[in-house]
Amino acid sequence: METLEFIDVLEREGGLLADAAAAAGPDAAVPTCPGWRVRDLVRHIGTVHRWAASHVADGHAEPRSPDPLPELDGDALVAWYREGHRRLVEVLRAAPADLQCWTFMPAPSALAFWARRQAHETAVHRADAESALGGARRTPGVLAPLTPEFAADGIDELLGGFHAGDRSRVRSDPPRVLRVRTVDTGQVWTVRISADPPVTDDSATGPADCELSGPAGTLYLTLWNRLPLSGVSLSGDASSAALWRELSSV
Repeated sequence: METLEFIDVLEREGGLLADAAAAAGPDAAVPTCPGWRVRDLVRHIGTVHRWAASHVADGHAEPRSPDPLPELDGDALVAWYREGHRRLVEVLRAAPADLQCWTFMPAPSALAFWARRQAHETAVHRADAESALGGARRTPGVLAPLTPEFAADGIDELLGGFHAGDRSRVRSDPPRVLRVRTVDTGQVWTVRISADPPVTDDSATGPADCELSGPAGTLYLTLWNRLPLSGVSLSGDASSAALWRELSSV
């Protein structure tokens, strides 16, 4: 996906998040984030958007601490969130292609990193906001499904980005191999889990202890622990999938 496409997704997902949060109300529990209410979710993602925008707009070469969480609530909190989200989209659209600022994962450029990372950050938390809604709308992603291309990119970022570094808690002794396969985009990731940080590649060869397969959008939210494993096809050793659920939270 191109950088401008990620910014478009960020704009769309951020609006859907705000709409879901407003509909659910600040006191609604967020089932996908145990212990959180909608106000906690909105304060968090709104602060993240402002934090990201400051790195891009001001060209911070080193990481800066996020601002304190606001004391706002209700409609005022959602309005504050919308303002910060709009500012982030504007800053990214205006940033030069050769932007120089701090990032925390490999990327073709700093602008590409921030556009991609904030699009996925917002999409996952949009699913959280939807989980706070009642009735049939409570299933994350059901209101406006993610495109397979974007969801597959998010799987790639999660497996090859977040869980490629020392901060990943996904470890196993003895080693295990987890394979992830999208049935709509035809992509495969093989995750080798050991006592060291996981190593992911796009090979489909060799044995795997467990394979998860399904549509990219469903796998994306499942691997982020926003949907249950029952929504995807699981073959092989189910304990390897359970290990991922237990240790992969970011």
